Amino acid sequence: MIEEFVLTGFPGGHLVHAAMATILLPVYLVTLAGNTFIIVIICMDSRLHYPMYFFLVCLSFVEIFAISTVMCKLLAILISAQRTISKNCCMIQSYIYFFLSSSDFLLLSVMSIDRYVAVCYPLRYYSIMRRNLCIKLAVSCFFISFVCLLPPTIMIAQLPFCHHVLDHFFCDNKAMLKLICVSDISLLNLSSLIASVFILIVPLIITSVSYILIVSEVIRLPSDTGRQKTFSTCVSHFTMVSIVFGSALFIKIRPSGNYSIAIDKTVNLTSTVLGPLLNPFIYTLRNQKVKDCIRDSVKRRSLL
Repeated sequence: MIEEFVLTGFPGGHLVHAAMATILLPVYLVTLAGNTFIIVIICMDSRLHYPMYFFLVCLSFVEIFAISTVMCKLLAILISAQRTISKNCCMIQSYIYFFLSSSDFLLLSVMSIDRYVAVCYPLRYYSIMRRNLCIKLAVSCFFISFVCLLPPTIMIAQLPFCHHVLDHFFCDNKAMLKLICVSDISLLNLSSLIASVFILIVPLIITSVSYILIVSEVIRLPSDTGRQKTFSTCVSHFTMVSIVFGSALFIKIRPSGNYSIAIDKTVNLTSTVLGPLLNPFIYTLRNQKVKDCIRDSVKRRSLL
């Protein structure tokens, strides 16, 4: 009975790991500070109490907990070589990470619907995107992720493991499946496929259709200024969609013959760090209303 795993992390000696920790620790702290700042500024300023910013707060919460789920253990591996993790903790880490990642996909698809309503039905935007509807949509994102990922996680936890060396820097499902003793995992694969459809494919379709409708609506606008202004409201969200969905699709769709654990680790680390890190900068630097609120807040603080 395997009761704990050993995470291999990344190859290299102490100097390589120290260099990685020197880079990742500041990145992690900046990510926490940036996303927390987004949450605070939106909650404190009434000018940002609108549907889009409500979803942005939810997204920032998800980004904080998602990167923390992986980064704390990774930094422990790099700094103190604490590579062991109990089986139960490994399952919990895996479930929380993929639950938050799936919630990220669903929240981004809901935000694309919000952008579609704002562009295509501007006069009815606030009557459609009511507060109660926004809360229900956000709760639905978390509920769908919770329900879809629970069966595969329970199945993996009940499987017997023959080896304890996990070739990854966190408890990734694909790496864990290489350690099991059972050859027939068809039911698990089916469960994982169904979960992927609901938490990845469906949100991607919703997001794609929303942006196709947005582009078709913008093209019909009579003035170039109107087109540019409308597109600028969607650039931030589209950038995040490209980063998050792009890395997930690369891992899922890549042919099995080209599978490489090194590539998987690199892509996983990039997607885990890059999205949460860039989220505050993308939504502040590209959003004039947020910049105005930050500027006014700084002025008020300076006058005190």
